[in-house]
Amino acid sequence: MSASVSRESNPDRFEVTSGDAVAGFAQFVDHDGRRVFFHTEIGEDFGGQGPAGIVVEEAVKATREEGLTLAAVCPYVKKWLTKHPEHDDITSPVTPADLAAINA
Repeated sequence: MSASVSRESNPDRFEVTSGDAVAGFAQFVDHDGRRVFFHTEIGEDFGGQGPAGIVVEEAVKATREEGLTLAAVCPYVKKWLTKHPEHDDITSPVTPADLAAINA
C-alpha cells in the first residue's frame, strides 16, 4: 500500500491516506508533556492492507521527535508497542490524568 501520514487537528489525530482517500487515523490528546493515543480506526476498504501499522509508526516517531511521553489507551497502539520495544523509553503506563484528558 502506498500511503502518506499527516498530522491533523480538530480533532487531534494522525491520518493515513492512500491516493486521495483517508484510509484511517490514530486519535490522541496531548497534556502535561504526554501524548495519549485513545482510538485508531481504519476504513473497511483498507483493512488488512497495513495502514494501521503505518499511521501508528509515524505517530510514534512524531511523538518521539516532539519529546513527549507516550501513553496507549487504544488497544491497537498497545499491541503495536509490544512488537516495537525500541519505543519503551518513551512509553509509560496510562494514568487517571490521561483518562481525564481524553474526556475533557
